[in-house]
Amino acid sequence: MAVKMNTSTTELMEELATMRLDMLKNNLQTDLYKKAFWINIYNAFFQILRKVEKVDKSEIYTVQKIKISGEIFSLDEVEHGILRKYRAKFSLGYLPNLFFRKIVKDLAVDEIDYRIHFALNCGAASCPPIAFYSPDRLGVQLEMATASFLEGETDIFEDKKEIHTTQLFRWFLGDFGGKSGIQKILSNKLKVDSADYKLVYKDYSWEEQLDNYA
Repeated sequence: MAVKMNTSTTELMEELATMRLDMLKNNLQTDLYKKAFWINIYNAFFQILRKVEKVDKSEIYTVQKIKISGEIFSLDEVEHGILRKYRAKFSLGYLPNLFFRKIVKDLAVDEIDYRIHFALNCGAASCPPIAFYSPDRLGVQLEMATASFLEGETDIFEDKKEIHTTQLFRWFLGDFGGKSGIQKILSNKLKVDSADYKLVYKDYSWEEQLDNYA
């Protein structure tokens, strides 16, 4: 909320940086709490790194500047290490990255939830909007975020039997259960029988669009 309102985050960041690691782990014992916490961390720190610390887009994902419980994380470690259970960034979601640090693996979710891809915002025009996620409402919030994003990013052409949809599906194919998994998701969220349709992935707009809040 402080990031959205452009108020000082110094005190909050100091609390995160100095929180005891055992307390952090104790507060994040289930995937519900892990996902809500780390999605919010990712979205907030992307804005902070770009707007306040002026980190260049070429290094923003790999630079370690997120200080939590005496550890320093990168955005890639939060997304691919913790939220995607240490998946390799460029493996379409099928291969693990064995080189993630032990602390990252210790904090990772137990199961990958494909819906996080419709909640994480990397400051690009094609990214989902930013929302604040809470453990007690996470399931509903992620369902709403997924449905809303797919409705806005998917076009169905019945004459050509084609569905044009987000590039996120292709980049993280394994997270979604492959092509058949994507078809099931589209059928479920958009109430359309996509089995006989060809999937076409739209170009992703990397034009910067910060402060895109839901």
